[in-house]
Amino acid sequence: MTQRRYRGVFPVVPTTFHEDGSLDLASQRRCVDFMIDAGSNGLCILANFSEQFVLSDDERDTLARTILEHVAGRVPVIVTTTHFSTGICIARSLRAQALGASMVMVMPPYHGATMRVSEAQVLSFFERLGGSLDIPVMIQDAPMAGTPLPVPLLVRMAREIEAVRYFKIEVPGAASKLRELIAQGGDLIEGPWDGEEAITLLADLDAGATGAMTGGAYPDGIRTIVDAYAAGRREEAVAAYGRWLPLINAENRQGGFLAAKALMKEGGVIACDAPRHPWPPMHPAVREGLLDAARRLDPLVLRWGR
Repeated sequence: MTQRRYRGVFPVVPTTFHEDGSLDLASQRRCVDFMIDAGSNGLCILANFSEQFVLSDDERDTLARTILEHVAGRVPVIVTTTHFSTGICIARSLRAQALGASMVMVMPPYHGATMRVSEAQVLSFFERLGGSLDIPVMIQDAPMAGTPLPVPLLVRMAREIEAVRYFKIEVPGAASKLRELIAQGGDLIEGPWDGEEAITLLADLDAGATGAMTGGAYPDGIRTIVDAYAAGRREEAVAAYGRWLPLINAENRQGGFLAAKALMKEGGVIACDAPRHPWPPMHPAVREGLLDAARRLDPLVLRWGR
């Protein structure tokens, strides 16, 4: 197993489309270059904030290959491979590993609002997945899956499955869950990570988080928080969090997964910020509020492509 400790800011890469909904790979490469230039310690692709739910399997493969080849080892890349089927998730993960992924991120099996499996089946799912790979598995504990993942189950998986060492916790009360996960799991918990676009980042850092998986538009801003905290300068981190919180809030509570693309289009990073149908485009008032919050901070995203 790879034992390198991944930590820092690993934002989610948005998927870029043309106005007609086809993949815009030229913008995709520029997006990745910007995110690395803006200070990302690593990247995550094909996540929910990448609009993975509107992508075909062929498009997933195209995006993974395009991005990993373009990154070319400059930073580690996490590939999201979630699927209800154990076999399909393993196949996706093996393809990601073969393409050069540093880690895969996976939610527990779910489908729609009601189809879940028991704790025993969740354990079996991750046992089979972890046993198939030579790279780490990050378990994504997110409300979207609707599957309870109690701390004792997460610790058991860390203890019994060599590949499972990273946990992205983004459920209500994330800081309390991170704190308990670290207390019960100890050194088995190699990567306790924050999510949810950094809306709970400060509390999660106080709880012991060592990684942050945020939106992709302003890693330079998130780095001012995470780097200061990691260096033991908590008051500086608190002040930085206060400065960036209006923009974090505008993304997490208003713009959602379209926020990063709206900011990237405004700054000339990408050509088009449209989602795929049937998701509606961002309302102009929401967009203006997002841009107003960003302009007050002067992030690189608004200057990189100009």
